[in-house]
Amino acid sequence: MKNIRNFCIIAHIDHGKSTLADRLLQATGTISDRDMQNQALDSMDLERERGITIKSHAIQMDYEKDGEKYTLNLIDTPGHVDFSYEVSRSIAACEGALLIVDASQGIEAQTISNLYLALENDLEIIPILNKMDLPGAEPEEVTDQIVELIGCDPSDVIPASGKTGLGVDEILAAILSRIPAPKGDPDGPLQAMVFDSVFNPFRGIIAYYRIMNGSLKKGEKILFLNTGEDYHADEIGILKMTPQPRDIVKTGDVGYIISGIKNAKEVKVGETITTFDNPCLTAVKGFEDVKPMVFAGIYPVDTDDFEELRYSMEKLQLNDSSLVFEPESSAALGFGFRCGFLGMLHMEIIQERLEREFNMTVITTVPNVSYYCYTRKNPTDKQIVNNPSDLPDPSTIETIEEPYIKAQVITKSEYVGQVMTLCVEKRGELQNQIYLTQDRVEITFKMPMAEIVFDFYDRLKSVSRGYASFDYHPIGYQASDLVKLDILLNHEQVDALSALVHRSNAFELGKKICLKLKELIPRQQFEIPIQASIGAKVIARETIKALRKDVTAKCYGGDISRKRKLLEKQKEGKKRMRQVGRVEVPQEAFLAVLKLND
Repeated sequence: MKNIRNFCIIAHIDHGKSTLADRLLQATGTISDRDMQNQALDSMDLERERGITIKSHAIQMDYEKDGEKYTLNLIDTPGHVDFSYEVSRSIAACEGALLIVDASQGIEAQTISNLYLALENDLEIIPILNKMDLPGAEPEEVTDQIVELIGCDPSDVIPASGKTGLGVDEILAAILSRIPAPKGDPDGPLQAMVFDSVFNPFRGIIAYYRIMNGSLKKGEKILFLNTGEDYHADEIGILKMTPQPRDIVKTGDVGYIISGIKNAKEVKVGETITTFDNPCLTAVKGFEDVKPMVFAGIYPVDTDDFEELRYSMEKLQLNDSSLVFEPESSAALGFGFRCGFLGMLHMEIIQERLEREFNMTVITTVPNVSYYCYTRKNPTDKQIVNNPSDLPDPSTIETIEEPYIKAQVITKSEYVGQVMTLCVEKRGELQNQIYLTQDRVEITFKMPMAEIVFDFYDRLKSVSRGYASFDYHPIGYQASDLVKLDILLNHEQVDALSALVHRSNAFELGKKICLKLKELIPRQQFEIPIQASIGAKVIARETIKALRKDVTAKCYGGDISRKRKLLEKQKEGKKRMRQVGRVEVPQEAFLAVLKLND
């Protein structure tokens, strides 16, 4: 055990984690030059295309120094704020972390929040200054930022470059000397924590775990403590570039287990594995249940595909345990699921993965957050409202509370004005403003979660020319003056387009949606009114004109009454048509509502 080191890599998005992980794999001979490709640990096409890490990846490396053999277990983690749950799980399975900071960009918001996560778990931090080969690198300035942030010695910061391989040997030496070996009782009862799982169509569910105490042998009967289910360990082993079977996995090691489990609900991340004959007394203190922040409906384009969509979502949930969903139905879209996501990028990735990995084309409704509603009848009893259509009658509502977040934005000082204007526009209240260096400012805001759901991140990037980084965490609920905005097409409500908005924004948003729908809904044989209303009060209206046949074309001259008679007859027909006519809302219309500010 004294020669095992478990560590993860934490950094902001695009600071070069995956590239540096590639260099570590090459330096330890885990991957041959022939098999080497960029982002070697990122196995999904989506990750390569976007250049981001979506899933944490565990891999074992063998390293020899001064005649002693060491086992290094590395977990490469995502850098985007929407995948911070993956990071928290990886941190729980490690004793140390490599904190990577881009020498040209300096410390960003996500770096700070991931660092605090690591410090809460008492991890040993090794600071690394990456991308030293770039002409825009500012090593002295960024080293000062790191020293100020974690209180280390400037000599502890290792200069490195993932591209050229500079500093890789120093990093490996620091991992051996600074990160402590795992603690645990090798002779005690087995206690292992599941930190991830994947689904294999041939083998069933493969769970990844870290052994805290005891050891796991092949063929042993095992017990899952939280669910109380027991299985046989058909195959166990360690994670190299491909899984490698072993007969025994010992304390401190990270490995995988295949036990023929087919049902996704039976393996929960944070679960404790122990032996059936000699179980451990306590479960490993896992990570808290994930709290989804953004909710949206996902519906199959063809209603017959509902069961197939359920199957696909369950398989995806195994691979991404932060996805939460439950069945729901909508008058406009039929049967589907109400899904909870950690953020907008997470929602986009899930939609894309459903299309790629399961060939499911889906319709996504307008995303929103969950609210608490109190009625006049019983003001102490709160109702959770995930969907605007679940809101009780407005006349019975006492108050509505919405979730608030504490948002940290780190940007260059020249963009402070634009960032503040954007945050105030989104109903944010300035809490704090700190100058990290002469030209880097950290601004802290308290703002409603609902305001960042739409287009906040995109607009933040555009007002700061890409220089602002953003991180947030929930701070509870607060009462607000919210109203339900309904969209009516031909006097029929479209429940998929309803939204809960602040009263001050309702008129402007209603007007925008009506204008957008007027552009996107094809013209019919009858006139279609598009209305935005709050309760019974219509606050905005647009009209799609009818397609008209020229019925008077055959009248050459003659009395005006002949023409009038024909026009009246047409008018009657249009009126009848409008009563029975149904207006189909195209898929682009649902998506366009999300991008109103473009």
